[in-house]
This record gives sequence, C-alpha cells and structure tokens, in this order.
Amino acid sequence: MNSSKIADCVEILCQKGCREVSRVILALEQGEPVEEVGPLNPDERQTVLAELKSIMAVYLKGGTCQ
Repeated sequence: MNSSKIADCVEILCQKGCREVSRVILALEQGEPVEEVGPLNPDERQTVLAELKSIMAVYLKGGTCQ
C-alpha cells in the first residue's frame, strides 16, 4: 500500500471542500467511480474512504456541512 499516494489523494479531495468530500464518501461507499481515487487499488481506496470519514467526523455538525 502506497501511503504517499493515499495522503496525496486525501489532501486533494479535502481541498475541494466539505460538500465534495461528502459526495466522494457516498460514492465510494456505493462503489461508484471517483476520478481522484482511480489510480488507487481497492485497499488504498478503502483507506482513503476511512481517512475521509475520520476527517469529516471532526468537521460535520448535525451530519451536514456548515
């Protein structure tokens, strides 16, 4: 697993903002394609998903972006 690729992907996605990250989380959970994680293998995609969820848990209030 390439942790540098994962960190870069998470950083790129987070720079797009709360709503986009929420959209990406939902898409990844549903197995839909997400351009930013396209080059990653399935395990790396799951790691990105877990990291995004962890990050968003800090920023979300009431389950939605403020």
